[in-house]
Amino acid sequence: MKNLSLKATIAAQLGLSLTALQAQPARPNVLFIAVDDLKPILGCYGDPLVKTPNIDKLAARSTVFMQNYCQQAVSGPTRASLMTGMRPDYTRVWDLKTKMRDINPDILSLPQYFRSWGYQTAGIGKIYDPRCVDDDLDGPSWSIPYYRRSDKYFPASTGRPEGQYQLPETRALIRKFTAEGEAKGLKGKELNDYVGTKIKPSVECADVPDHAYNDGANALHARDILSELAKGDKPFFFAVGFSKPHLPFVAPKKYWDLYSRKAMPLAAFQKKSENGPDIAYHTAGELYSYTDIPPISSFSDQKPGLDMPVEKQKELIHGYYAATSFTDAQIGIVLKALDSLGLAGNTIVVLWGDHGWHLGDHNLWCKHTNFEQAARTPLIISAPGMNPAKTTSPTEFIDIFPTLCELSGLQIPGHLDGKSLAPVMKNPETLVKEYSLSQYPRPGKGIEASRLGWSDGQCMGYSLRTQRYRYTLWLGDGFRSYKPFSEELVVATEMYDYQKDPLETRNVADDPAYTAESRKLKAEMISFLKAQRGKYDK
Repeated sequence: MKNLSLKATIAAQLGLSLTALQAQPARPNVLFIAVDDLKPILGCYGDPLVKTPNIDKLAARSTVFMQNYCQQAVSGPTRASLMTGMRPDYTRVWDLKTKMRDINPDILSLPQYFRSWGYQTAGIGKIYDPRCVDDDLDGPSWSIPYYRRSDKYFPASTGRPEGQYQLPETRALIRKFTAEGEAKGLKGKELNDYVGTKIKPSVECADVPDHAYNDGANALHARDILSELAKGDKPFFFAVGFSKPHLPFVAPKKYWDLYSRKAMPLAAFQKKSENGPDIAYHTAGELYSYTDIPPISSFSDQKPGLDMPVEKQKELIHGYYAATSFTDAQIGIVLKALDSLGLAGNTIVVLWGDHGWHLGDHNLWCKHTNFEQAARTPLIISAPGMNPAKTTSPTEFIDIFPTLCELSGLQIPGHLDGKSLAPVMKNPETLVKEYSLSQYPRPGKGIEASRLGWSDGQCMGYSLRTQRYRYTLWLGDGFRSYKPFSEELVVATEMYDYQKDPLETRNVADDPAYTAESRKLKAEMISFLKAQRGKYDK
């Protein structure tokens, strides 16, 4: 691969001549919208409280995938998988510091592939996690250098936010502690970390225009970029990433005013699942980087995570809803621009949230689990000639790459882990797979690893989700699916029946009433792991 041009390599993979690859009929454009930490709290997914008119309008002309799942419920790994169509054990991005191409220099990304077919490829906002790609936000992906946030799109009255904040009192404190840190000789990340220990609210409600915040400014910039792309003589792949509702939950006051704090719905089940293993839970470390979060409670059998005062729970949930509605409005700006430019009829629109988010269920906050609230994500695809529909067919993020290829009339690279969802879009009852597969790593207990003779204390939970069940195997000794599976590596097992127990209140993996189904799902899991080893073995 290193000795061939990208186009020649792709042609060879597809069994095409370069002439055939270069003969390009008219192709649809692709508008690729990513939203950070967006769970399926959307009107089109049945939430009765949230206000998301623009996303719902898009959904009304799209296929809405009701059972879509991420590959790993944290930004860097799941985005690396989505953008390459490959699972985390292939990309080997399981954290927020590994750079995708340091591990796989020749890995093929989705926009890179479209670029090889003659597309103009451009992006703004968060598409990849910037910590997991190069300084050019994955340079090979973009035919146009990645667009950076521009000062001209912020209001003159406010300018850019300080960090992510616009309230004058917060900005003043940030400036104070920044000067204090600089006086101590701190720079870069050390300086940011120092300021963050002094002032970093988890929420902000400020009476400012939308474009006083980063997503609002980026939406206006994206509108202008679309206008420029429309003037070109090539189809485009334009990726637009929005950061909210990621923490901190900052949004203009008018979006907070859409909701009543008293009406905010607390999670119905805020305990550890019966028979649930400790390794499945966490203590909301991400939330504890914010300075207004109460002290953590001790971990217990019944209450993992943290005990959050009801008032703070409601404030955070209110913030999540407000930030979601704020982002919906910014998405509306981009979609209206697409319509006004006359591009909607020949543009595929795909909208996705990179993973879900716990809002107090299981006494958990943030993501970082294999539970439903972290792993289930919105996926909405509108394509010319496709009728709107909702489907419960199991789907996952690695399916986006091959789906967009088929919808655009491009050959599907044979190495991809995912499957095209075009058949599901044509017939929502169709199943292209029986299950989706998510995973999440956990540090194991060093003492226990030593007792078992393991060289690596890391564990990985592989979670298989069918239309009815979730079956999870936690495997120790640094297991990954490119290594041999052994029963001796099993640390814990989980199984939840969503037909009878949608809140995951009871782990039934060892329940005699579920023995047959548990054995079946375990066999499916082991078969999957062995198949992946054959595919990824290097």
